[in-house]
Amino acid sequence: MWGAWVDSLGMRSVELSGLVAVITGGASGLGLATAERLVGQGASAVLLDMPTSNGEEQAKKLGKSCAFAPTDVTSEKDVQAALALAKEKFGRVDVAVNCAGIAVALKTYNVKRNQAHTLEDFQRVINVNLIGTFNVIRLVAGEMGQNEPDQEGQRGIIINTASVAAYEGQVGQAAYSASKGGIVGMTLPIARDLAPMGIRVITIAPGKPIPSLPHLGLGGIHGQLRGEAKQQQPSSIPGHREALQVGLGRGGDRVNMKARAGL
Repeated sequence: MWGAWVDSLGMRSVELSGLVAVITGGASGLGLATAERLVGQGASAVLLDMPTSNGEEQAKKLGKSCAFAPTDVTSEKDVQAALALAKEKFGRVDVAVNCAGIAVALKTYNVKRNQAHTLEDFQRVINVNLIGTFNVIRLVAGEMGQNEPDQEGQRGIIINTASVAAYEGQVGQAAYSASKGGIVGMTLPIARDLAPMGIRVITIAPGKPIPSLPHLGLGGIHGQLRGEAKQQQPSSIPGHREALQVGLGRGGDRVNMKARAGL
């Protein structure tokens, strides 16, 4: 399942041809860039994104090796349906990449407006970014567990997306930083939970804003991201190739689980 090769930098990577991936937030940004990279190297992909997204259109552009599953990552029913589609169309699930996320830009307390951060907005960000990620992890693990292990006992890999905001949150990022910090915090225990099943779990922490990140009142920040999105094609987003190499590569035994978990 996981044919290995060594690139020009000496990094041990895997042959992606034949792998089947499910990608949340797959209709745009980092999720779409990941799908393009995987399909371009011979893998198959199912894009999970909201019904209102252009996921269907993007899947058609990527051809027969790609499908779209309308999915709210916080919905158990939606995620189960997406995994069923992947299994029906491509036979199994080897890789899960969690890119779905939302953000708000609100101070904990805005003195000028005499207004506290709304609890509803905080809860919404946590629900999508943190709970949605866990929802996909717990359900996809069951599907991967049914795969036949390769020669190294591996059945699959789960790659989560945190953010530098998990470590260096800025003004107005309390909700977003909390959600991404939660993803970082749960990575190692989940990796330990799933290691006996032959499923690896890692988390990446991009340091550059993802141009297509949905917003809830981002104001000027949203305008800045729109400008970046116009200038930058998804496949050129910094770090996504390296993330795939680190995530899908072998690089050591399970003693190095903590390092491979991005901690």
